[in-house]
Amino acid sequence: MTPDAAAWTAVAAGLRKDLGARAFDHWLKPVSFGDYCAVTGTLTLHAPTHFSASWISERFLDRLLLAWKTRCAVQAVRVIADPERAAIQPTTLFAKDAATSDVPAEPVRTLPLPTLDERLTFDNFIAGQSNVLARGAAIRMAAAESPEFNPLYLRSATGQGKTHLLHAMGHAHLRVAPNANVVIMSAEKFMLEFVHAIRSNDMLAMKARLRVADLLMIDDLQFIVGKGASTQEELLHTIDYILTAGKRLVVAADRSPHMLDGIDPRLLSRLSGGLVAEIDAPSFELRKAILEHRRDSVHHVAVPDDVVDFLARNFTRNIRELEGALNKLVAFASLTGTDISLDLARDRLAETLRGARARISIDDIQKAVCAHFKLDRIEMSSKRRTRVVARPRQIAMYLAKTLTPRSYPEIGRKFGGRDHSTVIHAFRTIDAMRQRDPDIDADIARIRRALES
Repeated sequence: MTPDAAAWTAVAAGLRKDLGARAFDHWLKPVSFGDYCAVTGTLTLHAPTHFSASWISERFLDRLLLAWKTRCAVQAVRVIADPERAAIQPTTLFAKDAATSDVPAEPVRTLPLPTLDERLTFDNFIAGQSNVLARGAAIRMAAAESPEFNPLYLRSATGQGKTHLLHAMGHAHLRVAPNANVVIMSAEKFMLEFVHAIRSNDMLAMKARLRVADLLMIDDLQFIVGKGASTQEELLHTIDYILTAGKRLVVAADRSPHMLDGIDPRLLSRLSGGLVAEIDAPSFELRKAILEHRRDSVHHVAVPDDVVDFLARNFTRNIRELEGALNKLVAFASLTGTDISLDLARDRLAETLRGARARISIDDIQKAVCAHFKLDRIEMSSKRRTRVVARPRQIAMYLAKTLTPRSYPEIGRKFGGRDHSTVIHAFRTIDAMRQRDPDIDADIARIRRALES
């Protein structure tokens, strides 16, 4: 028998019984007969996407060849991507009833519309010196043209705006590419889906949902690393596929890639291969600009300038907390008919202010110093005395004495059991260097801003 479309119908029916309806309908049902070369004995089949063609070739090629050999004189089978000649278009590949019905489903989007917050756009993102690089990189990533840096890695402490930028990129990219598949998810959701896929033996569907994304954005990556090699392995494969396919990837976390504890070296390499854009703690000017922008949208309540200044000076840890304080005042004024004043702000926000001024610990200082100088945390307690390690360690000791009520002996114990005289020497050395070395002074100022955030 000569291989033809009719023969493929019979072969497909047999494969559906052998492989099971679920696997067959997900992967082989969209495949169509291509052509047959009698000279080489090679049969060509057409799949709707490059991803499905690659997956079928890796997983089912031997079964396809065996099935054809039992009916025809086929020596080899190859599967290529050809959406125009495939049995159905890619948009129907994951229709709800594809795994349970032989009736072709109505075309649907490959992925559901992304859950994007309508308020979080570039228009509502206030730019300042601390976030200008991240904002510029995000705008470039969302543009119609291929991004210059891919992947984009956003690093900031909690509440500094990285999630805002993720949603803004989604909105902006859909405006220039309305048919694009935009996927935004937290690292926690990735892990939950991964665990569910393993338990339900449905990894193929999870892979497909993620890998058809044109713009994939994963927030809070720090919650994935260190949680198990299998989760990182799957994330690595997903990232490799997205980047190889020329699609866009954005990752956000509260620390730089090399500071992620327990990260797979291969994953670290991928994440560091694009652009790492940091968002620093907002300056007073930026905090004030954010409050003024928010105040302009509150037309029914007047917020005096001195209240805006009070909030900007006292809520320094993160933008989310800053806006929350303003929202609390606006809500109180709206519900009680009270005018917002400086006295009201001090009274209603007294408890919140105490939380905003939480004590900084030596552990916090060591983490911030290591993040700034790109050191492993263990160096704070190590015996190494090279300048690249010793100077940051002295700065951490200096900040520990400046920002905490701990004594010199207590600080020494937190730095590998060092003597109190070592801490005194470090404090005096850094204090003197700040007076004559502007770079050291700038480093310390930046670390303090990060700690305050």
